[in-house]
Amino acid sequence: MYAVFRSGGKQYKASAGDVLRVEKLDAEIGETITLDDVLMVSDGESIQAEPSELAKAKVTARVTAHGRGRKITVFKYRRRKRYRRKQGHRQHYTELAIEGIET
Repeated sequence: MYAVFRSGGKQYKASAGDVLRVEKLDAEIGETITLDDVLMVSDGESIQAEPSELAKAKVTARVTAHGRGRKITVFKYRRRKRYRRKQGHRQHYTELAIEGIET
């Protein structure tokens, strides 16, 4: 069984036992959270994608860590204009351990 849910403007596919890195959430390490914005649920044979059925669906997860991703380089350049800008960025994330999917 797996579900597709939305968190932080992005969509994630998860099944029980998976570990995912999502956009940073305001939750303490060890806390159990429920993700209500479920877009699709599948049990291997049938797919539920109707909004009336998905209003009851939930994904429960436990927060295992917070951190920052690897560094990326943002480089802006305009040819023949002597314009160069170099900047680095590290995105914050929350690591979730998916505990279960309820329909």
